[in-house]
Amino acid sequence: MTRILYSLCGADAHRPFSPHAWKVVMALKHKGLEYTEQPTPFTQIPNLENGFSKTVPILRDGNELIRDSFDIAVYLDERYPDRPTLFGGEGGKALSRFVEGFSQTVVHGAIARIAIKSVHDTLGPADQAYFRSSREAIFGRSLEEVAADRQREIDTFAEKLKPVTHTLKFQPFLGGEAPLFADYILFGALQWLRVTDGADVLGKDGLLASWFERLLDLHDSAGRVVTAA
Repeated sequence: MTRILYSLCGADAHRPFSPHAWKVVMALKHKGLEYTEQPTPFTQIPNLENGFSKTVPILRDGNELIRDSFDIAVYLDERYPDRPTLFGGEGGKALSRFVEGFSQTVVHGAIARIAIKSVHDTLGPADQAYFRSSREAIFGRSLEEVAADRQREIDTFAEKLKPVTHTLKFQPFLGGEAPLFADYILFGALQWLRVTDGADVLGKDGLLASWFERLLDLHDSAGRVVTAA
């Protein structure tokens, strides 16, 4: 069976950085499924699989095509129920939806403001033009103006993750004694920052830093295959 994960990269195809694709990398590793990763620049994504999706990740699993990281995780649990679960039941799926919302509404914005210039600088010329125009439209400011707030965002980042720190006082993972997709969602966001910018936003929070290190070590250190920026 042909299993391909389409992810996102800049000028260096060996440094995929999409937070959403990293969720799927960890999900596939969790399920013990073999795959080939195909990192793709922003401006080439519309050409993938006959224009199947405007964004990555995209998973081809034999004849099946699935977009969106959460939908991919649900598909993997339903398609391969004999392999380790990503959700541990409907309660875990509901938990993951909450963590997804928290990550995308609180964490992603902060990371974008920290790493926006670093991401831009990793891209090829065509992608730099696309990234600048699209992100400046979103923020209503130049990339340089957004990046001017970088240190403030770094200094206040751990504060945003206090609910996670509180949870980790009682258990080693968001999923409990072992990681679930909820862990991979937040991991994907922090891996995006690690790979593109490398800012130390967890250094003063021992619980968060230890949790992230445990995630990096999982699945034969899959998260460490790409080094920090």
